[in-house]
Amino acid sequence: MALLRSARFPAVLLLVAAALGLLLANSPAAPAAFAIADAHLGLPGLIDLSVRHWISDGLLAIFFFAAAVELQYELTTGQLNSAKRAVLPALAAAGGVVVPVAVYLAVAAGSDAATGWPIPTATDIAFALGVLAVFGRGLPPTVRVFLLALAILDDIVGIVFIAVLFTSDVDFGMILLALVCVVVFAFCSRLIDTRGRRWAIAGLVITGVGTWYAVYMSGVHATIAGVVLGLAMAQQPALRARSAIEPWVNAIVLPLFALVAALVVIPQVPAAELSPAFWGVVIALPVGKLIGITGAGWIAQRALRVSPAQALPFADLLAAGALGGIGFTVSLLLSELAFAGAPGIRDQATLGVLAGSAISLVMAAALVSWRAWHHRRILRTA
Repeated sequence: MALLRSARFPAVLLLVAAALGLLLANSPAAPAAFAIADAHLGLPGLIDLSVRHWISDGLLAIFFFAAAVELQYELTTGQLNSAKRAVLPALAAAGGVVVPVAVYLAVAAGSDAATGWPIPTATDIAFALGVLAVFGRGLPPTVRVFLLALAILDDIVGIVFIAVLFTSDVDFGMILLALVCVVVFAFCSRLIDTRGRRWAIAGLVITGVGTWYAVYMSGVHATIAGVVLGLAMAQQPALRARSAIEPWVNAIVLPLFALVAALVVIPQVPAAELSPAFWGVVIALPVGKLIGITGAGWIAQRALRVSPAQALPFADLLAAGALGGIGFTVSLLLSELAFAGAPGIRDQATLGVLAGSAISLVMAAALVSWRAWHHRRILRTA
């Protein structure tokens, strides 16, 4: 379990799962892999989803619950608990959203791929921190704190995009039912440490599942249920719940999603005939994120007059910007949602996410290694 709680191993699992998915989709086993992913499971009269959607709409809600618990902690107790502490990573995160969108639209505007502009706005926390753990020995803690805050704020943006842009035909009756379930869920979480512990746990399970079902049936993307529940739960029980599910999220939820999302047939077409969705994402993730995060972070430090002792050196901002280009999990989800009705474009956008994240990973590994070596050398000569 300790291995699955580390920053390094889950990142390796994600990479292996994505590679396996891509390999399966382009091998003789492809028909069987797609048949399993598209097989339908459900309860007659209540819900019927494919295996692919049980993973992206169901299991991924658990990941978003864990992310929301971490966000709640950081906003109330951790690194983002005051406007002063949050403003620098917030401005850097804003640059890391605006510039990739601009880069994507510069490539894809006017085409049927333009709706994919939210795809390159995300940063994958697990992957980015994994690369930092592997290559960043010797980096000051301020870099990790900055990156964590940046990635969390990026997640907020991704969640907002999912909730606002990819919701249609909303059933407000189901929304109301979901809200009722959330209120009861929050109430039960505050009874978890009392004598009624068993009843409280039963209430959490029932209302948690009820919230997910109501959100799914409402037309809002079901992963939003995980976000709302994570923010509504009492903090200490929420942190214990996150600690309990973290190994399962790292070992099962995220690798399964990466595997299914990467089940993409590589198109046998010349590079010039690839969709603007591919080129927009593959450029916007490594280039847009690097320029956006680094530039906005540097300008913000100047504008806020951060003291030299507390400011991140430009080269450290550069390393953080490269890490921010590893979009992966949320970018893959945004790709699925943006092109749900256009499988061909969706597959090329997914390839763009995988390729762009891989380029960012290599860049980040090089920059983080260089900066870690630089800081270790300073410590040795001090």
